[in-house]
Amino acid sequence: MAKVDSKGRIVLPKEVRERLGISPGTEVTVHEEDGKAVVEPEDDPDRIVERMELLVEETSSERGETTPLDEGTDPIAEKHRDAIRRGADSEQ
Repeated sequence: MAKVDSKGRIVLPKEVRERLGISPGTEVTVHEEDGKAVVEPEDDPDRIVERMELLVEETSSERGETTPLDEGTDPIAEKHRDAIRRGADSEQ
């Protein structure tokens, strides 16, 4: 059983860290859910971009042809993509 130290820290059991892909330096969020503390690893910005591109690809096949972001047709989408990429670059 894990114990909370005087600074409020706990050590996650190795099995839990391995299952969640938490390694030294991984940022996590901690929040309360139904009266329990929940620890979740933060999403890697590169994975977010990959998921966004996959979602665009999946929905474009359902909706017909789309215009790639690189062609500058949607400035709001470009702004979001660039913000995510800047976050990914600052993490490296």
